[in-house]
Amino acid sequence: MKDHPDHLAAAWSDLVTTARRTVADGLVVGTSGNVSCRLKDLVLVTPSGVPYDRLGPGDLTAVDLAGTQIIGTLRPTSELPMHLAVYRSTPAVAVVHTHAPNATAVSTLVPELPPVHYMTAALGGPVRVAPYALYGSDELAAHMLDALRDRTGCLLQNHGTMTYGDSLDQALDRTAQLEWMCRVWLTAQSVPGHTPSLLSAGQLDAAAERLRGYGQRGRGQA
Repeated sequence: MKDHPDHLAAAWSDLVTTARRTVADGLVVGTSGNVSCRLKDLVLVTPSGVPYDRLGPGDLTAVDLAGTQIIGTLRPTSELPMHLAVYRSTPAVAVVHTHAPNATAVSTLVPELPPVHYMTAALGGPVRVAPYALYGSDELAAHMLDALRDRTGCLLQNHGTMTYGDSLDQALDRTAQLEWMCRVWLTAQSVPGHTPSLLSAGQLDAAAERLRGYGQRGRGQA
């Protein structure tokens, strides 16, 4: 792995900022959850058990795709097997894992988050729940990969969330959207005498097509 030191420093700064946002946004408590990003064959990852507000430039922690530590003295997150499994199996550039409360609650109730909102399509379809396995285990990483099939996010039973994206911002946004959808479903299904309406596969496909053109285009485009 050869990369300019400035690129590594900038990537680490962005990673720490993202990790701190997970705390500020209520997606994690304490040192739960973890964040990573990929630069070629190097994976920068939050270290185990260190509060994000204490991380600085000298704490850069990185491993190769085999999990061998290349940079830093702090031990990488215990959830490293999940992060590496995502990078080996998808085009992910960034991964965010949280213990978001509403998402974790939903993971204990259903095998799949019911499609209560069209943003379900932004994650590739109805979000699956990976069966429970001990945190940090290869078994959990395997369950997660199966739940992520054709998706960019999943729930981990009795545990939390896992999302990935083309950037740290996108991965975090997908986590926030997933947490919000879980909150909506929990709220709707808790109303006595009522059952939440759900979107059909056709409605989700139409939303996915519309979402592909969402946002700002390049200059000079309508």
